[in-house]
Amino acid sequence: MIAETITAKNRPEAIEPFDKTWGVGVSGLDEDISPFPRINRMLEKTRGKAISYVDTERARIMTESWLEKHRGEPALKRVANCFYDLIAQVEIHIEKDELIVGEVGAPAWTAPLYPEFCTWMTREFDQIERGEIPDFIDRHNDKYIVTDEQRKIIRELWAKWKGVNQGEMITAEMHPEALKGSGYIWTNALYTNNGIGHVCADYPKLMKLGYGGLRKLVQAKLDDLSNHLGDDGDAQEKYEFWTAQMISLDASELYFKRYGALAQEQANACTDPVRKAELERIASNCNWVATNPPRDYWEAMQLWYGGTCLILIESNGHSVTYGRFDQIMGPFYENDIKNGTLTREFMQELIECSFIKMDHLRKIRDYPEIQIASGIGWGGTALNVGGVDAEGNDAVNDVSYMVLDAHAHTRITNPWMGVKLSEKNPKEFWIKTFNVCRIGTGEPKIYNDDMYYNSMLQYGVPLEQARNWVGIGCVEPEVPGYTYGFHDAAYFGSGKVLVLALNNGVDPTTGEAMGAPTGYLRDMKSFDEVKAAFETQMKYWIDRMISSINTVDKVHQRNHPLPYLSLLINDCIDKGQDVSRGGARYNFTGPQMVGLGTVTDSLCTIKQLIFDEKKITGADLEQALKDNWVGHEALHAYVNSDKVHHYGNNDDYADDIAKFVIETYCKNVEHRPNARGGEYRPGVYSVSINVALGLGTEATPDGRCNCEPLSDCLGPAHPQGISHDVRGPLAIAESLSKLNQTRIANGVILNWKFTPDTLSGDGGLDNFVNLFRGYFAKGGLQSQFNVTSREILEAAQDKPDDYKDLMVRVAGYSAFFTELSPELQTDLIGRTELSF
Repeated sequence: MIAETITAKNRPEAIEPFDKTWGVGVSGLDEDISPFPRINRMLEKTRGKAISYVDTERARIMTESWLEKHRGEPALKRVANCFYDLIAQVEIHIEKDELIVGEVGAPAWTAPLYPEFCTWMTREFDQIERGEIPDFIDRHNDKYIVTDEQRKIIRELWAKWKGVNQGEMITAEMHPEALKGSGYIWTNALYTNNGIGHVCADYPKLMKLGYGGLRKLVQAKLDDLSNHLGDDGDAQEKYEFWTAQMISLDASELYFKRYGALAQEQANACTDPVRKAELERIASNCNWVATNPPRDYWEAMQLWYGGTCLILIESNGHSVTYGRFDQIMGPFYENDIKNGTLTREFMQELIECSFIKMDHLRKIRDYPEIQIASGIGWGGTALNVGGVDAEGNDAVNDVSYMVLDAHAHTRITNPWMGVKLSEKNPKEFWIKTFNVCRIGTGEPKIYNDDMYYNSMLQYGVPLEQARNWVGIGCVEPEVPGYTYGFHDAAYFGSGKVLVLALNNGVDPTTGEAMGAPTGYLRDMKSFDEVKAAFETQMKYWIDRMISSINTVDKVHQRNHPLPYLSLLINDCIDKGQDVSRGGARYNFTGPQMVGLGTVTDSLCTIKQLIFDEKKITGADLEQALKDNWVGHEALHAYVNSDKVHHYGNNDDYADDIAKFVIETYCKNVEHRPNARGGEYRPGVYSVSINVALGLGTEATPDGRCNCEPLSDCLGPAHPQGISHDVRGPLAIAESLSKLNQTRIANGVILNWKFTPDTLSGDGGLDNFVNLFRGYFAKGGLQSQFNVTSREILEAAQDKPDDYKDLMVRVAGYSAFFTELSPELQTDLIGRTELSF
C-alpha cells in the first residue's frame, strides 16, 4: 500500500497526520468537525444555514459619488475618488469570534449592490409583481431577503443609472453581427453585468513592501514625471494614473485604520479578558499593516485578506484569487515557529477563520443566472497550494498540509481550493490530498503541475515564472502578479454551432437564417463535407464572439479602470498604465468552448451510421432531430448504446473526432490579438453553463433532446442520464490523454463521479492515487471529484431538509447540493458513476 512506503522519520509536522482518513463520501454531514471550538461556533452560522440579505448602502454612496460628486472627472480619478468615498463612509462590522477582519462594503452574508455595472434588479421587481418569477426569498436556490423599503430605494437609485451603467453601454456599442450571437451561441453576461476579476495580486510584493512601500514607488514616479513633462507624450495620462493610485492608497490605509479603530472600540467595551486581548491585537494588526509590511503570520493574514477585499470592492469581479497560499505564508509561519511568536495550532485556527470569512461574501445574481450558475457566494475565492518553485524544486511546506486540514475541518464552499501536484512533491502530500478529496465535498481540485506550466511557455512566459503559475477561479492558469487574464470572457456553445452547421445556418426552431450557409445534412455526400460545414460555422461564430469580447474589454477600459488593483500587478506602476488598459506584463483573453462530448458523439453518429455503415440517411437523422426523437425510439436507443462509437472509451474512432473538434476551436481562437495588446487563449470547460447553453440548443445526433444540457467540460456525454462512457475510469483517462491539453492554455476541467464504495479502504486510496499519477503522466491537466451516488443525490433532492450540509462538485466550484437549481441537480445526478 502507498501509506506503507512512508516512514515516521519523513512525516511532515502538521495538525493532523498526513494519512488521516476523515471518511469516504461523508461530505459535510458531520458536526463539530474542527478541533477548535471557535471555528465550530462560527460554522454553526455559515454551513448551509446562513440567511442572505442585500444592502443598499454601497449603492447609495456610489450613486452620490459617481453621478454627482465626481461627475465629469477623468475615469481614473473618478474611480479612485469613489473608491475612497465608499471606504470612508460605509458602515463596518466585526463579527463575534473573528480573528481576521474586513468586509466588501456590506456586512457578513449580505450582498452589496453595484448599479454602475447593471440595473437588472428593477426589471425583476416588475416580473415578481406580475407573478412571472418568484420573489427573492421564494427562489428554489440563491434566496435573499429584500425588504419593501430596500425595493423603493433601489428603484429610485437605479433610475439615475439608466443609460450610463456599464451593461447598457456594452450592448449599445456591440456590433450588430456580434450582438446576434451573444446569448444565442455564447454568453459573456458575466463581464457585461459585473467587473472582470479573474486575477491574482503579487502578494509576496505586498508583504515585502506594504502600502507604505508601494506609496514610495508611486510618489517617485510622480516626482520624476514633474521633471520630464515635456518629454513624454503620455504625461497627462500617467499623471492621472499615478494620482489615482495615490488616492487608492489613501483609501487602503483608511480601510485598515477604520477596522483598527472599531476593534479597539470593541476591546474597550469588552469584559471578557480573552476576547478583549484578541480585539486589541486585531486593532494593532490593522493599524500596523495600514502602512507597514507585516511582521508575523497574524499580521500577514490580516493584510492578505483585507488587501483582497479591497480588490473586490474596487472591481466587482468574480474569481479574484488568493494566490499560492503556502508560498505566501510559509516564510511567516517558519519565522514564527522559530521565534516562538505564534503556535502552529493558532496559525491553523487563523487559516480556518479566513475560510469562514470568505464564506461571508455574497453576490446577488438575477433569476436566469441562478438557474444555471447556482451558488450564493461571491464566486471564485480560489487559493492554491503545492507544486514546485521557480527552480523546479518541491515547494510543499507545512502550510500546504494545514490548508488541506482547514478544509477538512470546515467543509464549506469557500475557498475554491486547488492543489498543484508534481512528482517532486512528497508522497505524504499526495496521500493527504486524496484523503481530503475522498471526504466528498468536491474539494480540492487537482492540477498536473508538471504539465500546466508547459502551456504557459507557448505564450512567451519564461520558465521560472511559468512554474509559479496559479489557478484563477475555476482552473485558468496565470502568472500571479504579472497577468490580467480576462479569463471566462465567454462561454461558447459548440452544440448550437453544430445544429446550424447541419441546417445551412438556419435556426431549426425559428426558421431564421442566422449563421453561415453550410448546406443541409440530407444533401451532404461525405463525412468530410460535414466536417467542413462544422469548421466554417465555427469560424463564423468565433469571429463574432471575439468581436463582442473586445467591445466588452474596451468599455471596461474606458469606463472603469482599476488603479488599486494596478498597485498589485507588476509593470503597471513602471509603465504608468492601468491594468485594464494593458499595464500588466501578460495580457490574455480566454473564452471557453462548451459541449465537446456532445459534438464529438454527434459527429460519431453521423460518420458511423450515415457514411460508414449506411444504416440511415442524412434525411432520416434530420427528421429524428426535428421530431426530438419522438417516433424514432429505436434509433434513439441505438445511438445511445455501446454499438455506436462514443468519446471516453479509449476508442480511437471517437477520440480522433474529439481531437478534430478541439483543433477546430483552438485554431480559431489561439494567439489572436485582443484589446489590450495581448492575445487570446482557448479554454475547454463549462462550469455550469452547459445547462444554460443546452436550453437554447435543439436535439443533437448524440441522442440529446431539445433543451437538455450540453456535455460538461472535457467530459463524455450522458444525454438523459445515459452514460456514453461505459468502460470505466481508465478508459476515460486514456481517451482524454490523446488530446493535446497543453494547447488549451486557458484551462480545462474534468469532472469525475465515484461511488464511496469504490474509493473506500487502503485499496480504494491506492487505486485513486495511481489513476491520477497515470493520467497526469500521459498529459492530463486537471481533475475534480464527486464522491457520492445517485441514490444519495436523489434522496437529497426528495428530502432537502435532511441534506442541508451535503456538498457536491458542480464544475469549477463546489456548492451545497440543496442550494442548486433543479436543472443543475438533475445534471449532477445524471453524470456517470465510476468504479474500478
